[in-house]
Amino acid sequence: MASSIVWWCAVLIAGVLSGCSSVSLDYPAGSAPGSVRAPTAPVPPIAQPGMGVTTGQSKSRWITVAWNELPGFEEDNLFEAWNAWIKSCERPAPLFAGYCGDVRRLSIATAAEQRDWMRQHFQPQRVESLQGDPNGLLTGYYEPQMEASRLPTVAFSVPIYQPPRNLAQRKPWFNRREIDTLPEAQTALQGRVIAYVADPVDAMVLQIQGSGRLRIMQADGSAQLVRVAFAGTNDQPYRSVGRWLLDQGLIKDASWPGIKAWLAQNPQRQQELLWSNPRVVFFKEEPLSELDAGFGPKGAQGVALTPGRSIAVDAGANIPYGAPVWLVSSGLQTKLQRLVLAQDTGSAITGAVRADYFAGWGAQAQELAGRLRQPLQMWVIWPK
Repeated sequence: MASSIVWWCAVLIAGVLSGCSSVSLDYPAGSAPGSVRAPTAPVPPIAQPGMGVTTGQSKSRWITVAWNELPGFEEDNLFEAWNAWIKSCERPAPLFAGYCGDVRRLSIATAAEQRDWMRQHFQPQRVESLQGDPNGLLTGYYEPQMEASRLPTVAFSVPIYQPPRNLAQRKPWFNRREIDTLPEAQTALQGRVIAYVADPVDAMVLQIQGSGRLRIMQADGSAQLVRVAFAGTNDQPYRSVGRWLLDQGLIKDASWPGIKAWLAQNPQRQQELLWSNPRVVFFKEEPLSELDAGFGPKGAQGVALTPGRSIAVDAGANIPYGAPVWLVSSGLQTKLQRLVLAQDTGSAITGAVRADYFAGWGAQAQELAGRLRQPLQMWVIWPK
């Protein structure tokens, strides 16, 4: 679902200050991309040339445009996007299902052949706000990966939990402080540890993101790579640790580099920082085959996300899951002009021209997703 974190997320600054939070870090786990299944967006009527399309339920207006109005369309390496489109065809929206045979057949075609096919069957629709503004916001998210151990050690002592068996019997369940301090909570979590990681702050980042990868060391020195996917929460409210620090006047930079710097200077207050966020996320373990390892977690569409080619969108903007989208964004972090697929959503992704870009996993994905916050324009590639 869409689901949360690059290390160290400049996005959090604007999230905690403006309330328009990034999916990467500053939204409640459980509403992260891929962590909840949102209802399929209603399909808007096809726009007529030069006319805006609005519906009573939509947050967006669509304007039919010519293909030559899409910046960079001739230069994109469509092969990468085709992998994401094939994934969408595993669970296609009815409107796009009829094209999946061609999509699969064209997976070995040239980019020029793929572009010609798109021009023949689809028409770009520029997405605007109901007020006619085509400009919006692009942020990023990713799948954290960290070292772990099946057994607690001096180096790995922070547990990643499955849901406790009595989770449904207590609403809300124990908060983060109570989980750490109350024998009753600890008893309920006995036998529910998936693995142990080294850093409690990293563990909370994993919870905020809603899914991640653990590289678990084995007794023979080999490593097992597994995915931990969102499986529930303690139903406590989410509180931003960046907001907590800002409210107390402890920092001015609420990005994760800023938070990490503050922690390095104030290690004695780490537990206090963690307890300021009462929400805890529980996980389920999923195997990662060699094929699965090349894709991200499942988004709200129910298909695995493709690094650099999957986005989370506001379901209320009437962009159905599986819709191809032409994305244009340029800023200090990166310049993007590419075909992507709308395969995820999240409660923090709100607005007509709003997307969260799945950057993948690993150090580069952390860095990109955590600092990605720049202007955005979008065109839905809509059937003729």
